[in-house]
Order: sequence, then structure tokens, then C-alpha cells
Amino acid sequence: MDSFEINKIIAAVLVTVLIVFGIGKISDIIFHVEAPKVQGYKVEVKLASSSDSGSENQIDIAALLSMGDITHGEKVFKKCAACHSIKKDGGNKIGPKLWGVMFRPAAAITDYKYSKALSEYKKEWSWEEMNGFLIKPSKWIKGNKMGFAGLKKEKDRASVILYLNQNSDDPKELP
Repeated sequence: MDSFEINKIIAAVLVTVLIVFGIGKISDIIFHVEAPKVQGYKVEVKLASSSDSGSENQIDIAALLSMGDITHGEKVFKKCAACHSIKKDGGNKIGPKLWGVMFRPAAAITDYKYSKALSEYKKEWSWEEMNGFLIKPSKWIKGNKMGFAGLKKEKDRASVILYLNQNSDDPKELP
């Protein structure tokens, strides 16, 4: 192989490299796209809490409760049964007894020592309050001593709420 052939091979490689880079630069000029000022997407999440008021945090409680099932609620409540009694004549455990808890004032059991945060919480356990509390008790009522992580699934929360409502002397009509 003589030097002329080597020069042709080197020239071919250089021309190929120049064409590849040249096409890249030309396509950048033709199809110019400005980079976004902020990388990524901003996702706004609104969390419901007891201190929030207004209609933007309202959920359709009737639709939520329609997802629930009392027998499923009884199964899910086994997580709660480690600390709470649901029987009519049941006593307090680590947590207060929950017979008739729906629509009674928070911290209403006289023979149970509630945390200061829950004692000062002057609301009753409505459908919405119970749903918010069951999502994450420590965030719904800050400073309460309940160490439960919460129920993330809507069906689980709805089912437990229906089960709690059923375990009462006077179950309330569903919304």
C-alpha cells in the first residue's frame, strides 16, 4: 500500500467525521430549541388538613364512602384492634375504645387520658374529619400521641369509616 492510498483513507475518515459533526451543527441551527429555564416539572399537591378551610380541600365524601365495604372495613380494622376496642362493652386499650366514635366529639371518653393536642381539638368525628385523620393521624392533629402511619388507600379508609359507623348504638345515615 503506497502513501497515496493511506492519504485517501485518512481523508475519507476525516471527511466522514466532518460530515457527522457538520450535520449535527446544521440541524441545531435549523431546529433550534430553547432550553427551559427550570429543569423538570412543578407538581403542586394540596394536602387536606384540619386547619385548612375552604372548598378547595373538600372531597366528595359520598363518592369516597361508596367505595367502602363494611366486611372489608372489619378486616382492615384489625390494624387498629391492636390499640383500640370496638366492642360496645369493650374498655380502653393503648388507645380509647371506638364504639360509637362517629359523630361524637374528639376526646370524649372520660376514662381515657388523651394527648393535649387531641384534648384541645374541639371538633367531632364527622365523615370528613375521620377520613382526614385516618390518612395520617400525626399530620391531621399535630402533637397527638397516636403512632399509626395511616391508611393511604381510599377504599381502606372508606371501609373503616363504614365499619366504625356500624359499630354504634345509633349508626348515621350515609351522605
